[in-house]
Amino acid sequence: MEVIAKARFIRISPKKVRLVADLVRGLDVSSAEAQLKFIRKAAALPVLKVVMSAKANAVHNFKLEGEGLFIKSITVDGGPVLHRWMPRAFGRATPLRKRSSHITVIIDERSAEVVPQAVAKAVVAKKAVKVVESEVVRTEKGQSTEDKTAQVQEEKTGSDTAQSGSVQQSETKKGESEA
Repeated sequence: MEVIAKARFIRISPKKVRLVADLVRGLDVSSAEAQLKFIRKAAALPVLKVVMSAKANAVHNFKLEGEGLFIKSITVDGGPVLHRWMPRAFGRATPLRKRSSHITVIIDERSAEVVPQAVAKAVVAKKAVKVVESEVVRTEKGQSTEDKTAQVQEEKTGSDTAQSGSVQQSETKKGESEA
């Protein structure tokens, strides 16, 4: 069940409050409260008050337990702007906009159905990628590439005479077919 709490006409710029709201969005209510108590920004206090108010609404009005709650959404909208003027040089004045914010917090119970879906997405297997090593065969002047590849294949097989014999037989067959 969704529980809503609002704080309106907070005299802090919405841009500054959104920085704090983004940090606690999606967290458990208890961990969000702990996080907000140690954030060194002026906007942390109003956000903390709204989160605590939403938790109190859930416990008192809807008889929910305080432990299973999480912040489903938190939005910060702009409120009315106070227009003031700052005197400047040569008789001029520049505008000051004293902005205000509306903070809305929606908390909900964390259900058991949500957890298996999150785990199922994390278990998806990745495709195996096969890496094939390639060799660069450099030829010396006057040596054909076939001779060099035969030498490389012999080096790979090592002391196996049966395999090296088959390599030599394949070379002779290649030579006969070319002639």
